[in-house]
Amino acid sequence: MSFKVLVVDDSSFFRRRVTDILNKDPNLEVIDTAINGVDAVEKAIALKPDVITMDIEMPLLNGIEAVKQIMAKTPTAIIMFSSLTHDGAKATLEALDAGALDFLPKKFNEIAKNTDDAGSLLRQRVIQLARKKSVRTPRISTSRSRSRNDVTCNTTPQVSQTVTATRSERTHAIPKKSSGKQYKLLAIGTSTGGPVALQKLLTQLPEDFPLPIIMVQHMPAAFTLAFANRLNTLCKIKVKQAEAGDVLKPGCAYLAPGGKQMVIDGTESAAKLRILEDDSERIAFKPSVDISFGSAAKVFGGNVLAIILTGMGADGRDGSKLLKNKGATIWAQDEESCVVYGMPQAVAVAGISTLSLAIESFPSAILKEIQHG
Repeated sequence: MSFKVLVVDDSSFFRRRVTDILNKDPNLEVIDTAINGVDAVEKAIALKPDVITMDIEMPLLNGIEAVKQIMAKTPTAIIMFSSLTHDGAKATLEALDAGALDFLPKKFNEIAKNTDDAGSLLRQRVIQLARKKSVRTPRISTSRSRSRNDVTCNTTPQVSQTVTATRSERTHAIPKKSSGKQYKLLAIGTSTGGPVALQKLLTQLPEDFPLPIIMVQHMPAAFTLAFANRLNTLCKIKVKQAEAGDVLKPGCAYLAPGGKQMVIDGTESAAKLRILEDDSERIAFKPSVDISFGSAAKVFGGNVLAIILTGMGADGRDGSKLLKNKGATIWAQDEESCVVYGMPQAVAVAGISTLSLAIESFPSAILKEIQHG
């Protein structure tokens, strides 16, 4: 049985192009197209597609408003097509906040070096979303909103628990007490579904969170600054896009810039970030969770609590293994709350992670583990 797809775009050329690409896979069938947001909402309700591909800028009703209405009336897996501009990044993040699950650049040459690779990636992403058993309902915007332009920070850390549970127990099985381990860094890696997951986690951390945080989110270069700024307005902790020379400070979260690699240098008590240009074809992800986690293992050893959140593929598995070999603690997001259970599954199946949690459970589990509050 093939997955049903609704293609939404005001450009007839782009509708045909996406339709042709998706129909090349026998597991996918474009059942209809829509020319604007109003048309999209009506056809989503009538046709009940498994996945919708959605443009952002359209007449009558734009993609963001269409996502909101679809998620309110007939929740559906939606992937956005976005321009790689500052405005495009902001709009895409708003669409994800409204309920969309994933996004891709609208210009296919920005996805891959050739059309075949771009088409394969699009089909793969759509199939992954179609296989998602449930779609989250629209979320209410986080209550805290502030403007903070200066991102400087302050304090020290603490603690972890090695917990193994059955599959059914692991979903919400927050450890009853800390393991007593001392921590100096929280490291997070994620991909598809990560923007929403990170927002859910970080907005629940207190302003006096005692550890520095590094975050690697697979995201284009044009998006990471807008995403970091958005998180900074929503979170009690401070969030910024990482820059070369940044000193890791408690209560600050540093987001790896898109298209580059973020590594940690120095010593545990005086750790700094280095941002590397990366034109290598050997490393698929820029930024790469493996690279950042590997550098954390060298500087912080076992004093790291590392978390792998929703995402396609296995980036983060090798870096997590290096951390675990140093004595660090690795946790993973559970399958039920993931948009794509790829990266967390990779560390779970390899026996690297010791605890799987729903995304909503991470903040309280982290605070308990580091003995804060």
